[in-house]
Amino acid sequence: MQQLWLRFPPRTPPASWPVTEHDRDRLLARLLAPPFTLEDADAQRRRRRGLISVVDWLAEQPGRTWQQRWQASGAEALGNADWWRPWLQRLQSGSQRRGQSVSITSNLRVCLLVLICAEVIRPSVGWLLNPRAPQNLVAELARTRDPDGFAELTALSEGSPAGRTMTMAAVRRVATIVAVKGGTVHDITVGDCLELSLTLDGDTRRKNKGLGFYQLLHQMGVFGPHAPSTLREFATQGQLSPAQMLEPYAIECAPIRDLLVAYLHERQPILDHTSLRSLASTLGRLFWRDLELHHPGINSLSLAPEVAAAWKQRVLTRIVRTTVDGQVVEEQRHRSDGRGQLTLVRAFYLDLAQWAMEEPARWGPWAAPSPVRREDLTRTKEIRRRKSRMDQRTRERLPVLPALLARVQHERLSSAARLAAAKVTAPGDSFTGDGRQRRAGGAATARVWVEDPGTGTRVDLSGLEDRAFWTWAAVETLRHTGIRIEELTELSHHSLIQYTLPTNRELIPLLQIAPSKTDTERLLVISPELADVLAAVIHRIRDPDRAVPCVTSYDPHERRWNPPLPLLFQRHFGMGTRSIPAGTLRDWICRALDGSGITDVTGRPLRFTPHDFRRLFITDAVLHGMPPHIAQLVAGHRDINTTMGYKAVYPEEVINGHRAFIARRRAMRPGEEYRVPTDAEWHEFLGHFERRKVALGTCGRSYATPCIHEHSCLRCPLLRPDPAGRHRIEEIRDNLHARIDEARHEGWLGEVDGLQISLAGARQKLDQLDQLAAQRDTVSLGMPSFSDIVGRATQNTTNN
Repeated sequence: MQQLWLRFPPRTPPASWPVTEHDRDRLLARLLAPPFTLEDADAQRRRRRGLISVVDWLAEQPGRTWQQRWQASGAEALGNADWWRPWLQRLQSGSQRRGQSVSITSNLRVCLLVLICAEVIRPSVGWLLNPRAPQNLVAELARTRDPDGFAELTALSEGSPAGRTMTMAAVRRVATIVAVKGGTVHDITVGDCLELSLTLDGDTRRKNKGLGFYQLLHQMGVFGPHAPSTLREFATQGQLSPAQMLEPYAIECAPIRDLLVAYLHERQPILDHTSLRSLASTLGRLFWRDLELHHPGINSLSLAPEVAAAWKQRVLTRIVRTTVDGQVVEEQRHRSDGRGQLTLVRAFYLDLAQWAMEEPARWGPWAAPSPVRREDLTRTKEIRRRKSRMDQRTRERLPVLPALLARVQHERLSSAARLAAAKVTAPGDSFTGDGRQRRAGGAATARVWVEDPGTGTRVDLSGLEDRAFWTWAAVETLRHTGIRIEELTELSHHSLIQYTLPTNRELIPLLQIAPSKTDTERLLVISPELADVLAAVIHRIRDPDRAVPCVTSYDPHERRWNPPLPLLFQRHFGMGTRSIPAGTLRDWICRALDGSGITDVTGRPLRFTPHDFRRLFITDAVLHGMPPHIAQLVAGHRDINTTMGYKAVYPEEVINGHRAFIARRRAMRPGEEYRVPTDAEWHEFLGHFERRKVALGTCGRSYATPCIHEHSCLRCPLLRPDPAGRHRIEEIRDNLHARIDEARHEGWLGEVDGLQISLAGARQKLDQLDQLAAQRDTVSLGMPSFSDIVGRATQNTTNN
């Protein structure tokens, strides 16, 4: 963050410039000539008198330039609303020069504004913003100094999704910088914007007080290609050095502090930034600083047995203070990650011992016996308790998953319906939404606000609809893929790829998951339901030119800003678009069941977290026959034991016994059975999937299994009906009705029973098609032309 500030310093206004050095006559000649003149003759005469008065007033002040005289006048301290009051009182008392009296204060303020636009004087930011920038500052600067720059700026602001209030505020901020620093819009620097943002918001740039002006200037290309795309990059802390990580702990022993810094430097190349910060916290705060607080003056890593024992007891427990009847009560509780902290300290000692043999001069003096023994790290009971808690959590949420899906779907549809009804309602008129009477907002803004006539509460329908949609999209994507929340926020338009089968040229849509926790890339097959969700997301985030915007995102784990990418989870915010942080999605998902009355076994409201869907996905996959090693690849785990730890279906001994049986069977069987398949065998395997296509849809039976219903597809639960073949099923249903009537007429009662079973199957398939149609919202994304594809590729190349 400090490096960014040093890279982009603000412009320092010069003490003098040509225009401010003009004499009185030459200055008035410039101010009374185009572009500063007015078309109306009477207005021009009033302006001429006012300009002469203002110039003469400044001429009375001490200084060589007009800027020096302005600063000596004392008007800077009064602000742009009251600077004229002392001078006007003097003029009205009859002591003005040339016998001219100016009684209209607005004329004086406008005339001083003309001097600012002509760059005769450059006021301070405080003067312009006290109490606020003059209303006609933008219009005068656009007319007299930089018409083209302000015209381009205004066009961009009007095309943004923000409301009129925010866009006008952003343009006024740009005009403020131009008035204070001089020059044109294209002369503004990043440092100028930072300086103004500090004046507006203090030490933070996370407020939204018209700070969208930076985004507008960045879109205009004012800053160049290497400038940050958002001011928020200057307000987020970047990666810390090992010394900075240890600084808050105030370690007193300098040699030990230097040792910890050197150790962290050695571990830094193989650790991500989050793990490095955690290691620094353990070694600096929980280990050494704790020893210094309880044993002042300690300066050796060789700890006495009683010192080590007391320290380990403090690490494994924590003190919780509560207030009972006005008195503070201390309670000692078990620390959930205590043994993990002991593991890091033991690794620290073992690393020093290993490095001491490789570099005795550097690490040898610090080699010492580890205070953490191997038996101290026994975590069998802890792992079992954690596994039990995870399994119980999964079992509680698996039956509730349909209710959650129905709720987020209902919220999405109902909030969209309320928003659509409010948009077509005139401001101040009432409409009915969800059975409740509401009144549309009275002002035309970017967001749609409504008011409850009974309580007077105002509700942001745009915000509610936005939250409902992205909650639904996140829940559906997580449950269909089982990916991590960090991987969800990193999904981009480039993650959607396709694979063509070599036999029938069928396209298989795939979702490419970027490397995250395990630094391993993987591909997932996109189901039809997931395809509907992704299509709705792309349709929502597209620009008017049908392109997916490129936005930057902040990685809280690595503490760095990623380059602009066409991320899928982005939304309109202020003057532009922003990526949706993982914390925001996590909060929305946790609150999805609020008000539903669903509770857990303890009676508290049941909440879902993003990682719950990962456990549910793996559990459901293994439950329905997916081999564990395939589930491991889909989930992106390095170890299959991790995958089996997520699954909450089979007991551990059954899994281990089954895996041991497979290993023994493979060892006893001849090796020829595990040879590479021949071309004929491979074509036979692919042919099975081609032969699953039937007239009514697709058969879902497994490979090398026969049809158990003798190809009576209407009776088979494995048939996935095709919506395009609905008319065929309806014809079969109608024909079955006729055959049943005929059989009853002829007395073929045995035939009636068989036809009734087929009729029930036909009705079931039609109901299944209705359910699929109700759950899927088809979004037409259009067919891009060749010119669009080339244009998008060029734009992405430029952004990258």
